[in-house]
Amino acid sequence: MRDVRAAIRPCRPSLFAALHILRADVAEPCSAGLRSRYLMMLRFAAAGALRAALLSGAALFPAAVSAQTVPPFGPPLAQSLPAISVIAGPDDALAAGTALGGDGLAARRPTTGDVAALLRGLPGVSLYGNGGVSSLPALNGLGADRVNVLVDGAPVAPACPNQMNPALSTITPTRLSKIEVLAGITPVSAGGDSIAGTIAAESAPPVFAPAGEAVHTEGKLSASYRSNGRGVTGAAEASVATDSLSLGYSGSWSRAGNYKAGDGQTVRSTLYNVQDNAVTFGARRDGQQVTVQGGIQTMPYQGFPTQRMDLTDNRTAFLNGRYEGAFDWGNLDARANWRRTRHTMNFLEDKGGSAGGGMPMDTLTTDAGYSVKATLPLSARDILRVGSEFRHTHLDDWWDPVAGSSMMSPLTYWNVKDGTRNRLGTFAEWEATWSPAWTTLLGVRNDVVWMDTGAVQPYSWQNSLGMGMGGMMPMANPDAADARAFNARGRGRTDVNFDATALVRYTPSDTSAIEAGYARKTRSPNLYERYAWGTGAMSSSMNGWFGDANGYVGNPDLKPEVANTVSTTLSLHDAARKSWEVKLTPYYTYVQDFIDVERIGTLSNGFVKLRFANHDAILLGANLSAAAGLYEDDRIGSFRLSGVVGWVHGRNLDTGDALYHIMPLNALLTMEHRLGGWNSTVELQATARKDRVEAARNEPKTPSYALVNLRTGYEWGNVRVDAGVENLFDRQYYLPLGGVDYADFRAGGSRGTVGALPGAGRSFIAGMTVKF
Repeated sequence: MRDVRAAIRPCRPSLFAALHILRADVAEPCSAGLRSRYLMMLRFAAAGALRAALLSGAALFPAAVSAQTVPPFGPPLAQSLPAISVIAGPDDALAAGTALGGDGLAARRPTTGDVAALLRGLPGVSLYGNGGVSSLPALNGLGADRVNVLVDGAPVAPACPNQMNPALSTITPTRLSKIEVLAGITPVSAGGDSIAGTIAAESAPPVFAPAGEAVHTEGKLSASYRSNGRGVTGAAEASVATDSLSLGYSGSWSRAGNYKAGDGQTVRSTLYNVQDNAVTFGARRDGQQVTVQGGIQTMPYQGFPTQRMDLTDNRTAFLNGRYEGAFDWGNLDARANWRRTRHTMNFLEDKGGSAGGGMPMDTLTTDAGYSVKATLPLSARDILRVGSEFRHTHLDDWWDPVAGSSMMSPLTYWNVKDGTRNRLGTFAEWEATWSPAWTTLLGVRNDVVWMDTGAVQPYSWQNSLGMGMGGMMPMANPDAADARAFNARGRGRTDVNFDATALVRYTPSDTSAIEAGYARKTRSPNLYERYAWGTGAMSSSMNGWFGDANGYVGNPDLKPEVANTVSTTLSLHDAARKSWEVKLTPYYTYVQDFIDVERIGTLSNGFVKLRFANHDAILLGANLSAAAGLYEDDRIGSFRLSGVVGWVHGRNLDTGDALYHIMPLNALLTMEHRLGGWNSTVELQATARKDRVEAARNEPKTPSYALVNLRTGYEWGNVRVDAGVENLFDRQYYLPLGGVDYADFRAGGSRGTVGALPGAGRSFIAGMTVKF
């Protein structure tokens, strides 16, 4: 296996293949199918076409070419993409800081129930605090809807005014096979309607019987425990297959209570419970493969410490289909998806419970769409990629009346009624290898987004709601006037968006490379940014996914965001790309019509009311990553040191204010040791003080901190055991992007000023996986 990789490595262009996909088979013995596939690639090299084949094979979605699941169809079926960082890992399995899969993912799974949290330590990645399994990722300072998050090739639209069910929460760590990140300058073939980059999460592909085996069966049982919050996870997988048909099942259950901070205090509203079940069917023949996957995910509850509400029920059903084919003219990758989510919010016990009715809020969302991508090797120099995709979202968001409440009755409040958001995108991308030293990538994309919503309704059409202040004064009802004005205006909007990407790579020697590029990316507002209409204190405070407990009001006249990014990467490494590597990527982004906020009023307890508004903004920063093998010995094993440092600065050019949720200077230093079946890691995670905050939202400042994490795993045969300690020294710290600790603030009587959300204290971790 190492010999084959060594033969291929000098030919692999690390700019456009820099995603350097981690295949699920890297820790498994080299199968005959895999050897056959790589030997086929080497024959392409002898014929002068290896470079084009590998360029087309460094895929964003490489599930189809896993050695254990898909036969060698010829050139891989996907596209090459630039990555935010490439640091060669042990056995050259993957660039650390670019993606996770195989052993790297297996070691992290027991530490969290949140897929987004697995991305910690990848260059340019930071996390917005949210629920226990619902963190929102940010890339180079741009987060939430600005990131194109794909789950099995499909984007997932927000199905909640607080984004309690973001895209990465729809797949669990146990079902995840690999997750990849592209930040900043992203090829147009990686998706549109986003300005930050792309995160692609993939579940395991179908398992097929190896040659010579009539019927193949396999399975896996796993369990893990986290002491802080008493988090437990159990999962099971099973497959039965022939060499052409496959049927598999994956199921998991994960729950946790409220965690404790480093000072021993319980952080309220951090509990969760999630159950996930999926069935996968696959069929293949003569270079063609069809995969169909369906499943149901249920969240009975999930607390949100930074929100006024909690998730009290969330049910999702989904169906995905994929076709992959290799033809004389090239490769075809087509996907179709459907997803329906029924979501309910109210108060869990930490926020007072819902025994008296609380404030029920319901959302029903349907997502459907397709994507088609074709890779056409035009010559040994040129590769053309073309594609089209369509995405449809239908959203209903209503709040049922509460009996006996003068403010929340007698009608059903419609926050969004018959909201629709449709997007049709097309792209063309040309990749050319002009010489062994020069490679270019040019792409253009068009996305047409059209949105609309029906007439809305407040709890009451009366101009006042009962009596306020001791029964002496009527309470004004601004929502009635807002609803009349909203219904009277035209609400349909159409955006015609254009993206472009230009990349060039120069490789002057075997030990260095320089790449530079420009990207124009566009994102249209989501349904809540345009159509959340209520300006009342209660109605506005129910909208917002920013973890600040402020109130948010939509703006139908918002323009799409247009981001212009320039970036340069310098990469230095040893000739074999195994011993050491250093990579520095500075970037600059200017965003026209950045969707920020403007203050339009105040709420109680120091919170404010905000309306979405277009501004111009800039972000500049740099990501530095490095890795080096320190020592290797047959008796004591190998030692490897790696590190990632990130810095970003964001500013609203119209107001001069800082941008919200910008991560301060941070670093992650990792020492890894391998000996036989043992794999151990020591991490030092350090974050500087966050003192540049957005004044408009009363963003809290946070002090600097450093955490130490330990992990170790041992694998023999079909059994793997994991253990570890997160926050070894039980350090008390506050999450820079965690938002405010609203749940504890409310439990304390809403006195004083709300503070930042504390991070989790020390947690002991144990896990076991058995394959059969």
